[in-house]
Parts: sequence; C-alpha cells; structure tokens
Amino acid sequence: MPPQKDLYPDIAPYRTGELPLDDIHTMYFEESGNPAGVPVVFLHGGPGAGANHSHRRFFDPKHYRIIIFDQRGSGRSKPLGETRQNTTPLLIDDMEKLRRHLEIETWFVFGGSWGSTLALAYAERFAERVTGLVLRGIFLFTQRELDWFYQDGASNLFPDAFDRYVAPIPEAERGDLLKAFYKRLTGKNAAARAEAAAAWARWEGETLSILGPKQRPPRFDEADFLDAFARIECHYFHNKGFFDTDGWLLDQAEKFGDLPGVIVHGRYDVVTPLSSAWALHKAWPKSQLKIVPDAGHSSLEPGIVSELIKAS
Repeated sequence: MPPQKDLYPDIAPYRTGELPLDDIHTMYFEESGNPAGVPVVFLHGGPGAGANHSHRRFFDPKHYRIIIFDQRGSGRSKPLGETRQNTTPLLIDDMEKLRRHLEIETWFVFGGSWGSTLALAYAERFAERVTGLVLRGIFLFTQRELDWFYQDGASNLFPDAFDRYVAPIPEAERGDLLKAFYKRLTGKNAAARAEAAAAWARWEGETLSILGPKQRPPRFDEADFLDAFARIECHYFHNKGFFDTDGWLLDQAEKFGDLPGVIVHGRYDVVTPLSSAWALHKAWPKSQLKIVPDAGHSSLEPGIVSELIKAS
C-alpha cells in the first residue's frame, strides 16, 4: 500500500484583499503559493463556516496559485453573519466577479461539504471556466439529506450529541427541528438565539469526525463563529438552497460531459452520507470516486487528507 500523503507546510498569503460585492457585502480573498502557477479556488463549507489557513495546505505551493475567499456573511467577509442578499446564485456571481478581478481565464475548483454543493452549482453554470473538480463530502442539497442529519437519521448513530442538539427546542416543536431552529436564529431574543446557535453548530461539530464528539474542533466554542455559522446555514436550509427543485444538482450532472473530477468521501460520513457521492458518481461518468474506509466527514482525517492531496 502506498504511503499516505500529508498536508503541505503552512504558508502565508502573498496577497489579501477585499472585493465589494453590493451595497451590503464585501468579500475577503487571498492568494498564496505560486503567482504564476495553475489557478485553484477553494470553496469552504457550511454555508457560513469561512476559510482558514489550513485550507492552503491541500495544494502544492510550487505548482498552484491558491485562491481562497470567505463567502457572504462568513469568516473575514463583511458583515459577519448577514443573511440578507445571501443566496446560492449570488455566491456563484461572486465567484465570477472574483475570477474576473484576478484576471483568471479558467481555474481548478476544490470544495468540500457545502463547498462541494457550490462547486457543482458553479460548474453547471460556468463549465467553460472550470478545468477540473476535486470534491469532498458530497452534499446535493436534497430534502432527504436535510432530514437525515437535522431531523431523524444521524440521531440513531450519535444519540448523545443529538440530545444536546435538540435541548433548546420544546418537545412540542421537535416534529420540525429546522423550522424551530430557524424561528430562534432569526428572532429578536438574543439569549434564545445564542443558545440555538450553539446547539445547532455543535451538533455538526460533534459528528464531523469518525471519532465523534471528543474531536469537536475548537472554533465550535467561539461565539461569533457559532452565530454566523448557524444563522447562515439555517437560512440556506430553510430556503432549500435556493435551488429550483429538490434534486436539481444531480439532475444537471449531465452538463459536466468530459469535465474531469475526483470525489473523496468517508465511508462513515454521518453529516453527508456516502449515498450522495455514489449517486453523483453514477450520474457523472468522468468522475473518480475514492471511498476512504476509515473516515467520517472531516477534511482533516488522515485518509481524507491523503486522497485530496493525491487528487490535487
């Protein structure tokens, strides 16, 4: 068996900037690696999670011109946690605005979890701008996936974490948890909003890794992150991802044609089950599917890291 690949050494960006998007939003972006290298754009998850320094480390800095940005309302983009004028079509427009701003003709697109959703949506609209895709933890934004993770499914595998997730919601409202959380995350009661944000976000944080709740990332204890992440994620889920129909992404997969791509997915991914990656692979003949046998959803599990770096 070949040795596993590890993340590249940490590097600093050689350029950072802010790109005005409209009368509300300003995008943070950065470039690192080789200014004359192959352009690659990294799409973070969530929606609402934001990017961080470790995301540069999936790419050979000698080979790639690494472009990272924080989506509307996320990370270092402003204003943090803003849901107004925050939709999937607008995020796709933002990517095009950034591509033109950086004077890039085509780029390689890399995204995980919600980042895989956005990558697919972008490629289906602007296939001529994409040289290839590397995707992790496929999320096709179907009602079935939302129900599995936020209502009934993953709860059977992580009942301890699920009890903490539903704790802020009265029994009478637990028949529709997405609706109950949305009411609190968009309401005016600051205490209820903070409690709901922490419960919503930590449910995902405690189920990311195959090792379970004890591997919850430290940022899931940061109040600003919890609020922005939960509000934006719930905003998108409440609005069905701003897609025309349930299953729209998969229905459009035929548009990829000969576009090359690699799909990396953990066998025991509880957040976004393997069935979504399997369905996408079948609908996209040019894709390669790499199933990591000892991994969950987290991009930083060793087997996931290794396959993503091999792919890039």
